[in-house]
Amino acid sequence: VPPSTGSVGEITISGIAATPSPSPSPSPSPSPTTYTVTVANYLGANYFYIDGSRAASLTVTEGQTYKFDQSDSSNSNHPLRLSTTSNGTHGGGSEYTTGVTTNGTPGSSEAYTQIEVASGAPTLYYYCTNHSGMGGIIYTT
Repeated sequence: VPPSTGSVGEITISGIAATPSPSPSPSPSPSPTTYTVTVANYLGANYFYIDGSRAASLTVTEGQTYKFDQSDSSNSNHPLRLSTTSNGTHGGGSEYTTGVTTNGTPGSSEAYTQIEVASGAPTLYYYCTNHSGMGGIIYTT
């Protein structure tokens, strides 16, 4: 018998949820890999120590972010920067800035240099802007 109100009849389907599924939340960006940077004297010269290793050679991956934490007081007056030339500006090169951010004053809380490694990034070198011979090499993959 058709409904007496003249409206179209309803169809009921059981077993289907009436509430829409929430849209997936975006994945958080992965935390940067953090290297602790300190400065110490070795045989009469200062060097950057990366996680305790003097002038460590590092390997970084394109698309990943790496943070060089310079908050330790030994970093005072030793800004770590990046270059495509060994020993940076002391070796006749220039500062590499693609994907690089810096924060604060080396030797103070929250001081760091950070890089999001660009696709096709070259081999890099970390160096001190104020003193020659303190840094090392960064290979990119």
